[in-house]
Amino acid sequence: MQSNTVHACDERLPAGQLLTLGIQHVLVMYAGAVAVPLIVGAALKLPKDQIAFLISADLFSCGIATLIQTLGLWIFGIRLPVIMGCTFAAVGPMVAIGTNPSLGILDIFGSTIAAGVIGILLAPAVGKLLRFFPPVVIGVVISVIGLSLMGVGIDWAAGGVGNPDYGNPVYLGLSLLVLMLILLINKFAKGFIANISVLLGIVAGFAIALALGRVNMEGVTHAPWVGFVMPFHFGLPHFDPLSIATMVTVMFVTFIESTGMFLAVGDMVDRPVDQKTLVRGLRVDGLGTLVGGIFNSFPHTSFSQNVGLIGVTGVKSRFVCAMGGVILVLLGLFPKMAQVVASVPAFVLGGAGIVMFGMVAANGIKVLSKVDFVKNHHNLFIVAVSIGLGLVPVVSPHFFSKLPAALSPLLHSGILLASVSAVGLNLIFNGVKNEKKAQCEIRKAGHDFDGRSGSETQRDEMLRAADLH
Repeated sequence: MQSNTVHACDERLPAGQLLTLGIQHVLVMYAGAVAVPLIVGAALKLPKDQIAFLISADLFSCGIATLIQTLGLWIFGIRLPVIMGCTFAAVGPMVAIGTNPSLGILDIFGSTIAAGVIGILLAPAVGKLLRFFPPVVIGVVISVIGLSLMGVGIDWAAGGVGNPDYGNPVYLGLSLLVLMLILLINKFAKGFIANISVLLGIVAGFAIALALGRVNMEGVTHAPWVGFVMPFHFGLPHFDPLSIATMVTVMFVTFIESTGMFLAVGDMVDRPVDQKTLVRGLRVDGLGTLVGGIFNSFPHTSFSQNVGLIGVTGVKSRFVCAMGGVILVLLGLFPKMAQVVASVPAFVLGGAGIVMFGMVAANGIKVLSKVDFVKNHHNLFIVAVSIGLGLVPVVSPHFFSKLPAALSPLLHSGILLASVSAVGLNLIFNGVKNEKKAQCEIRKAGHDFDGRSGSETQRDEMLRAADLH
């Protein structure tokens, strides 16, 4: 007899719950989503109205890519609860391209479009890497993501990087209050209220910050109600070969990070990712990048801090993230609404960030707890060395400063360093298993995952340079 039970990932929640949970997803990723256009626009010395347009274009593109990733379209879409956003790994290369006297912003868009097309074509080849990611590798990657992101949550709690009042006791107190509210709601509330604990904590923190006069609403006043995101707003893109090669390298970094994330997300929602599913997800990284270039945005990747939210709420429905995609599209088309969301202070997000980012590291440890360290002591070396290398860009951002700038996308991604190290050492010590056996090991580990992929250290360095917060 065939079961009519709907998988939790395919559950269609009531409209009110979908909207509320979708807003919650947007709030936790919004700061990261708008950071890339802010940094690039400031580096290229664009006027404020053009930077505002880049933000709208970014939100619109993120929403389109998220809808494709969650709902699926032909051979695209992993159909898991995933939110798409601009990758920080591309910030350094894009700034270098845009500030080059012989190049400019049109070369950024041209290389983004070309990298997206090439990424779509390369996705099946990258999908074959699945068998190189047993639990010991996945556990390392998740742990490094969590440890890297914790610094971001702490910076938020202190007021945000570049804030001249960084560390103000008011910021620290409100961040702590938001953190305590989230914990108390999870402790005593049940059902839907518990599911929106992060949203309630952020709203309460925002209300208190507003009452204390700590919220800047100036952007809301001056923002237009409606704005249209037109393709090729700045003109037809330019296709410089060297710029394209640089951006393809960024796509490779994104694919490696996304592979680890997709495997973990699939297992968390009890829908393990096989090679075919992985390729569909990676294709959307490429397609999202292509769409971004056309609509005046930048390379896209899957934002996994939203998966961290799944770890807090326990809501696994992909339609919640699809609703988040709809909201992102609307924010892109209605700039005044986007400015309201943007007015949430960094220190209010800090309390929520510490909860979600800390859970990343905890779940990475949970994965590693299922790995055999007794009979196979070589796994200890894999974990120790890989985590150490993955934290290099976090602990010492200038560690690789004397190496060629072209290597920056590779060396500033702690996730990539940890992934390459863990995969390489695992091959040396444990060899490689066929895909089926590797997938069985991943299922057996039964791990959970939260976090966000991307180079946070690189973003913070760029924010400091642009003096943004």
